[in-house]
Amino acid sequence: MTNTQKNTPFIFPQGHSTVLPDPSNFFSSNLVSNPLPTNSFFQNFVLKNGDQPEYIHPYLIKSSNSSLSLSYPSHTFTSAFIYQVFNADLTISSSEQKTSEKHIISSCSDLSVTLDIPSSNLSFFLVRGSPFLTVSVTKPTPLSITTIHAILSFSSNDSLTKFTFQFNNGQTWLLYASSPIKLSQSLSEITSDAFSGIIRIVLLPDSDFKHEAVLDKFSSCYPESGEAVLREPFSVEYKWEKKGSGDLLLLAHPLHLKLLSNSDSDVTVLDDFKYTSIDGELVGVVGNSWVLETDPVSITWHSSKGVIEESHDEIVSALSKDVDGLDSSAITTTSSYFYGKLIARAARLALIAEEVFFFDVIPKIRKFLKETIEPWLEGTFNGNGFLYDQTWGGIITKQGSTDTGGDFGFGIYNDHHYHLGYFLYGIAVLVKIDPAWGRKYKPQAYSLMEDFMNLSIRSNSNYTRLRCFDLYVLHSWAGGLTEFADGRNQESTSEAVNAYYSAALMGMAYGDANLVAIGSTLTALEMLGTQMWWHVKEGSNLYEEDFTKENRIMGVLWANKRDSGLWFASAERRECRLGIQLLPILPISEVLFSNVDYVKELVKWTLPALNGEGVGEKWKGFVYALEGIYDNKGALQKIRSLNGFDDGNSLTNLLWWIHSRGEGDE
Repeated sequence: MTNTQKNTPFIFPQGHSTVLPDPSNFFSSNLVSNPLPTNSFFQNFVLKNGDQPEYIHPYLIKSSNSSLSLSYPSHTFTSAFIYQVFNADLTISSSEQKTSEKHIISSCSDLSVTLDIPSSNLSFFLVRGSPFLTVSVTKPTPLSITTIHAILSFSSNDSLTKFTFQFNNGQTWLLYASSPIKLSQSLSEITSDAFSGIIRIVLLPDSDFKHEAVLDKFSSCYPESGEAVLREPFSVEYKWEKKGSGDLLLLAHPLHLKLLSNSDSDVTVLDDFKYTSIDGELVGVVGNSWVLETDPVSITWHSSKGVIEESHDEIVSALSKDVDGLDSSAITTTSSYFYGKLIARAARLALIAEEVFFFDVIPKIRKFLKETIEPWLEGTFNGNGFLYDQTWGGIITKQGSTDTGGDFGFGIYNDHHYHLGYFLYGIAVLVKIDPAWGRKYKPQAYSLMEDFMNLSIRSNSNYTRLRCFDLYVLHSWAGGLTEFADGRNQESTSEAVNAYYSAALMGMAYGDANLVAIGSTLTALEMLGTQMWWHVKEGSNLYEEDFTKENRIMGVLWANKRDSGLWFASAERRECRLGIQLLPILPISEVLFSNVDYVKELVKWTLPALNGEGVGEKWKGFVYALEGIYDNKGALQKIRSLNGFDDGNSLTNLLWWIHSRGEGDE
């Protein structure tokens, strides 16, 4: 699967943002001229002072001025949150460091980033999942390795190419050098004579010396960089550029292990070689490339089982009322997010009308979609609109160009897949029911899609590669160019699923098999990531017991933290937590919540919260929708009694959902 856009690219009017940071502060000059990542695993390294840590499995890594600090994080947890604690176990610098220095990002990819401290002659190859920290010392330079701990013991082999040091916190670290290096030790610092070459530093997991032989064996082969390739549908290949001799040892998180191809004879899993992580155990894998394969997911316009015929009259009645209520002039919001939800809500009505064979309402829906979408594509929408930001390479909004909080931070690259996913859904449906309209606006439609789904690594692309989706953790991040101590974050997984699902639908509407394949693959992976890390199942040992016992679904998931609270509500608002991980309700929601046992656990956990003070009707609808997966009649009765709905939802949509569960449901 290659880049999706084969047409002449459409560029929205150029925007001049007053709130975006200057990328030239930390990116090398050869990178600044290209679209840059705005949601990457190393984003903190290029924001503000560049000194907040990032989690690059299995270590927290922090760069400050002329040094780089490494932490094998411990966990702090309660029933409300889990987070990894940064302690500077090791700090590496030149003995002749200059505190005014700063680091530079000289290259980056899906699986790696190279961080240089030029005047110290240090270049760090930060490859995700590497148990070794690899540093290239480019010219003879005296080095300093300090620690916040006391060094209890320090020893080397006869050739002075391997050193072992133990700290008073129980950690044992190994250092391998590509040529002999002379090290001296004090209470909390190790210094070297001038050295040039490769140094690799690694924690001995659990200070278990049976693993030392494994690290010895693979210490001489190091990755400089890595990339992820989507070549076949529902398949991701990891490839690393390596140097040295022997095979490559890296670490796989639980979803990697689930998806690693059994047919790949070139990969060996070391089941007993493990590091701890907030994402679950990280297990050693030997191989110069990996292939990850997921089960295919079928992208459909309509429900998989069809709507029960006896229910058509009830749905048609609700549909007629909801369509009668469509009025483009009545939309008062200028928010790209809430506006997008209203577009997608109307588009759902058209597809439901197709399912129940009530085609009379489709012309009115088509008129509404054209009137609401075209102003955004033509730049005539009053009060807001899409602009192209050349500095980072992406779409921003007029409101977001002058206000970091405008459009929920869309102007600083927050939530792009959420907002644009809703627009793509509406566009996909409109192209389906009005192909001539689709041909006219295809360049604009593809521009919106490519803003967050561009697969190109070419320097002449208009957009950065996969703005939100992280091909290592296998789910998206929503936070943009904002510095966070806990790294990237994402709240609403279901809106992320909607984005890639909608792109696949748009591919179907345009007859673009490549876009269908990419959208379907990312949809499948996003759902697997959601089910792995956001859906908290009873008895699971992925997270600490205190947290698992009290939670059935995540609030906000961070690179370095798990939080039961939401951006917009407290952890006690369980109905909000369920709702924000379900909306919008679509045919693909059936697959996202296909584990009926888990759905029962989640609904049972959530229902008592509906008796709380101030619980809105719109959130109840999402709880009842999931209840309908296993108790169709009971949920239907509750839905019929609702008197309000989320702005992206409707009575028609909830009735469609309940009546498309199939004849065999309880």
